This record gives sequence, C-alpha cells and structure tokens, in this order.
Amino acid sequence: MGNSIMNDNKELMISKHSDAMWMRRDRELVAWAERVKLKKKDKLSVLLDSFAVDAELYPALSLLRRMNIPTEFSCAGVSVLDDPFEHSLYAYITFHSCRQTEDFVRFAMGLFKHRLLVTYEPARNRYDVSSFFIGHNRSFCLLMQRCAETYEQAAAR
Repeated sequence: MGNSIMNDNKELMISKHSDAMWMRRDRELVAWAERVKLKKKDKLSVLLDSFAVDAELYPALSLLRRMNIPTEFSCAGVSVLDDPFEHSLYAYITFHSCRQTEDFVRFAMGLFKHRLLVTYEPARNRYDVSSFFIGHNRSFCLLMQRCAETYEQAAAR
C-alpha cells in the first residue's frame, strides 16, 4: 500500500504527513498532557456480537463487520495510563490485513487525507487507523461511520 517508513516499533507508516503537521500534532500532545482533564461522562460500551466495543465507534464497526472487513481492537480514547475508562487521547480501529481491509484503508486514506494516521504491523499482519489529531475522537468516530457508509454505497454500484 504505497510507500512506507519503518519506525522503532517495527511498524510501517503508511499515511503521509508534512513536518508542519507532525509539529502541530506534537503541540497538541503536549497541550493535552498538561491540561486538567475533567470527566464529562462515563465511557459507554455496547455489544457487537459477543464483544464489548466503544459506543461511539459501534456504528462504524457494525458496518465494517457487515462488509466483511475484519476489525480487532477499537477504542474512542485512551489515557496516558492506557485506561480506556479515563480521559481520551485518540480514537483508533485495528484491522486484520486482507484484501477487503486494504481496499477500505486505501479508500479511507483518500477520504480522510491528512486527518488519518495509518500504520501497518507486519509481525501481527494488521493496520492501526486513528485520527492524526489529538483529541478528535468524536469526529474520528463520525468520519469513520461516514467513510464506511460511503464505501458500502460505492461497492454496491
């Protein structure tokens, strides 16, 4: 899937971002880490088949499942302590690699452009797809839902 860059964690960076975009992301991360985080509401989860998934991502995940695009882990936010019930940092979906996944990820990258961060883990044969911007969890969830709906409509033609 296009040109990739290897990082220290043995992940391939699939999406492309300018230096200015990475600097913006770094500033957002620093600001997020330093600000006081007030809990607005409890994290909500719902069952998708027999798995508890984030309620914010449920619409997108259920559409993806219906299209036979396999997902594994998904979350609408994790904290610095990696506690999904705490304050949100970023939203993500992990996809098992297969032809359907690669087609969908390519489609999503075209639709999201600079707003999407995509990495590939060869050792686990999976893609991690997240918002490039820190704290854009709700918009990522809504855009992933829209992306899945648009992809499904395009595939039906």
